[in-house]
Amino acid sequence: FAFSLPLLWGDGLCACDSTRGHSCALRSFRLKMQAALKGSAGRAFRSSTGSTAACASRHPPPASRGGARAGSSQDRLPLLRSLRQGARPTARLAATMDSTAAELKTYRLSDLTEAQKESISARPRIDFSKIQDIVGPIVEAVRTEGDAAVRELTLKFDRCELDETCVRLEDVPWPEGIPKEVTDAFDVAYENIKRFHEAQAQEELVVETMPGVTCRRMSRAIGAVGLYVPGGTAILPSSALMLAVPAKVAGCKTIVLATPPRQDATISPEVLYCAKKVGVTHLLKAGGAQAVAAMAHGTETCPKVDKIAGPGNQFVTAAKMVLQNSEAMVGIDMPAGPSEVLVIADGGADPSHVAADLLSQAEHGADSQSVLVAMAGCSVAAVQRELKQQCDLLPRNEMAVKALSHSFIVQVDTLEDACAFSNIYAPEHLIVNVEDAERCLDMVENAGSVFLGRWTPESVGDYASGTNHTLPTYGYARMYSGVSLDTFQKKITVQSLSEEGLLNLGPTVEIMAEVEGLEAHKQAVTKRLNSIRS
Repeated sequence: FAFSLPLLWGDGLCACDSTRGHSCALRSFRLKMQAALKGSAGRAFRSSTGSTAACASRHPPPASRGGARAGSSQDRLPLLRSLRQGARPTARLAATMDSTAAELKTYRLSDLTEAQKESISARPRIDFSKIQDIVGPIVEAVRTEGDAAVRELTLKFDRCELDETCVRLEDVPWPEGIPKEVTDAFDVAYENIKRFHEAQAQEELVVETMPGVTCRRMSRAIGAVGLYVPGGTAILPSSALMLAVPAKVAGCKTIVLATPPRQDATISPEVLYCAKKVGVTHLLKAGGAQAVAAMAHGTETCPKVDKIAGPGNQFVTAAKMVLQNSEAMVGIDMPAGPSEVLVIADGGADPSHVAADLLSQAEHGADSQSVLVAMAGCSVAAVQRELKQQCDLLPRNEMAVKALSHSFIVQVDTLEDACAFSNIYAPEHLIVNVEDAERCLDMVENAGSVFLGRWTPESVGDYASGTNHTLPTYGYARMYSGVSLDTFQKKITVQSLSEEGLLNLGPTVEIMAEVEGLEAHKQAVTKRLNSIRS
């Protein structure tokens, strides 16, 4: 799972905070944010007073707040609603978007040059410098003002006034009212995820590299970790499981789960159930960059963490990237981008199954991408028909339509060609819907997670097969792995030498130290060798 579209609201439509007292840091935050938004993003959402703000909000602005306010004319609301659903900020988008899926562009691989293959595989570049100009003041406000900044930013961005920012989860009662079939489903997913991640534990590695020289590698849990569970256009209890289970299995002592609150300051009961079941220690009722900053720096109530994991929009990703290179001294799991899937299908693949798999990613967000690599015999026309029919029935139809508008099909002759293109694309999810799918595995080099065979939809990995759904997107599968047990552990190496070992290895080290001109390094060995020989 990954989410990247920012949702921007004009300040004229945010909850009014003019009657509240503000510290210098928070005033500075607002001024810096307004200055940062004087560019194109700010102009698109500027109210008639000239004041602007941006946020990755969970809730669309209300149609009325006791009468129309300056700069909040009714003709802006369709656009804001479309943004709430993940569409791009173009004028009158909601009113003009066609709700019917257009046919996907189709290419024949043999007609493309290597440069063209790279070109169609490239994702749109994100200008993080502009986003960081917005995120920077948020991070600084939280660093200097702690919980007060988190509360104000949550009021401004999420329309929620918090009585408490971060709480110990053991003090929070179990949620009520969740149907038993839902909790049963969570329990099955929990057990499968736990079983798969427990199996990833490695025995301590011990190797004698030469007589008397023993090297070891051991695993230790990261002490405190922060988990970000989005809460934008959908609630994601599955992400709570995917992040918290491996953290708990790894042995992390402090586990902070951050998720945006609802407008009544409560947390989704489904997310809360999963967090309590796994054993999360702290619950941070905040989302966006302010939540990431709170976990990275720590606040009066939120423990400082050593590493942050989890998907999020552009603001969350930018905050993670800024903070990992700051005095906060915090690690992150991976950069995040829009969700994506690549499906390899042969002539035996059911077109309705292929279309459903493509739509399962398209419905994530308007910036998601679905790619079909059609082998000889795969009916592209039948898949196109199924896409239109199934898309029309989706509750998140407009998001899926927008995502399909920049998705495409590549026709290939062989499985080897299909895998070669997939490796260029480096998908987050790779579905191999072909006969004897196992033979594909040796050819897969770049993919976040692979779904083999006719009966393995990507959805099972998203929820309950046991593998982790927090995966590298945006082509990052070329160099990153998905979240696993290793995400929440450190690997520590150990070496121990006997007298025999130092006699065997010492002369080599002396020579290499002398080559590098590091005399003290050499002497640390020489003096010990002299002691042994004397």
